[in-house]
Amino acid sequence: MTGWLWLKDGFAIFRKQPFELSSLFVSYLFLMILIGIVPLLGQILPVILLPTFSLAFLQASKQVRAGEKVHPRILFAAFRSPALKRLLWLGVLQMAAALLAIGLSVLVDDGLFWKIMSGQIALDPKVVADSNMGFAMLVAALVYLPTTMAFWFAPPLIAWQDMGVGKAVFYSFFAVRREARAFAVYGVAWALVGILVPMLASLVLALLFNSANLIVMLMVPLSLLLTVVLYCSFYSSWFDVFGVPDPMPPALDIEA
Repeated sequence: MTGWLWLKDGFAIFRKQPFELSSLFVSYLFLMILIGIVPLLGQILPVILLPTFSLAFLQASKQVRAGEKVHPRILFAAFRSPALKRLLWLGVLQMAAALLAIGLSVLVDDGLFWKIMSGQIALDPKVVADSNMGFAMLVAALVYLPTTMAFWFAPPLIAWQDMGVGKAVFYSFFAVRREARAFAVYGVAWALVGILVPMLASLVLALLFNSANLIVMLMVPLSLLLTVVLYCSFYSSWFDVFGVPDPMPPALDIEA
């Protein structure tokens, strides 16, 4: 039940500083929206910068557990890390792996999933219903699964353990493989929480309020909250599998 404990610990971390952690996530979303406005780069940079920004949430969770206050400026902490270049290369590799996974789905649905993801065509429910897009998404997910394993712990291994990109990806993959049962429980737990909680909440709201717009307005904060808790639980999995060096090398300890 280790995976379930990671989920519970994510909620525990969030409860200690809910406003600060939510502010950090909203700042991240706002920044991604601004980046998304930039032509071409707006589609590439969010993926490349994902490992770099993920460290902000790991560091924030680390500080919460240590009883330290979290500030929004920690979002840019990794940009002051000596490991920044390696984190950016990690982002490039992650983007390449994602493109490969989606690209292979072309063999299943004649490129429909690819065209929708790349913005070439709009999402049409009728077209999707008459296609093999669901199976294509499953194929892409299965192809991308090893990448998820290889990149799960890679950012903190690079920044906090001073590993090279290749070594970090190698250690991350086999660490996740070693804890496969815990990650399976973790994935199922999050699927249940991420699907059942919003479903029950929307049902209750539908019974109380006969307004679709109001229900959407109330569901958005809930979705944001669950996403923040998800990010907090990432640190729990890291701490349980690798622990935290004590004392951590000052040059690698990203502080706000």
